[in-house]
Amino acid sequence: MFHQFRTKFPLTDEKWNEYINYFNRIEVSARTILLEEGEISKKLFLIEKGCVRVWFNNNGKDLTTQFFFENQSVASIESFMKKLPSQATIETIEPSILWWIHKDNLDKILEEIKEIPELRERLIDMLFQRTFDYMKYFVSFIKDSPTRRYLNLIEERPQIVQRVPQHYIASYLGVTTVHLSRLKSKMVHK
Repeated sequence: MFHQFRTKFPLTDEKWNEYINYFNRIEVSARTILLEEGEISKKLFLIEKGCVRVWFNNNGKDLTTQFFFENQSVASIESFMKKLPSQATIETIEPSILWWIHKDNLDKILEEIKEIPELRERLIDMLFQRTFDYMKYFVSFIKDSPTRRYLNLIEERPQIVQRVPQHYIASYLGVTTVHLSRLKSKMVHK
């Protein structure tokens, strides 16, 4: 898992191995809760294999806000960074292989690497990308129709349509599964 990242980070072999040893590998089944809404997040996960969704409960309905796949990291960032109760649940959709790091160890790494400009810039870019993704999702809900949101999903993130069950996609798009079926049917007929 970590070999692909090695060339991207200018660290000594000694430091690289020290940092890798902070990560713990786990294999979990589909529908495993990694973080429950209301808990304080103490782990950041890297996905080696599988799919993870982030969702929250709105009066008994699951509302999915994000999907994560191989080579992506996932955590309840606000909870993880600020030690606040998480507003979301993090759950696997597929059987998954994950690597997790405890917040204390990640804080130690971040403290050490903040003096390395290239690493600091990569971290900032990663955080801004997550913010841009959130904003794009939010703006899409305001200005786009469910049909447009579905078309955007097919164009921009086809792996979601290919790998995620329809009821989670419907939740992500803010529609019912029946509405999603109708959208798909109309698109097939066109």
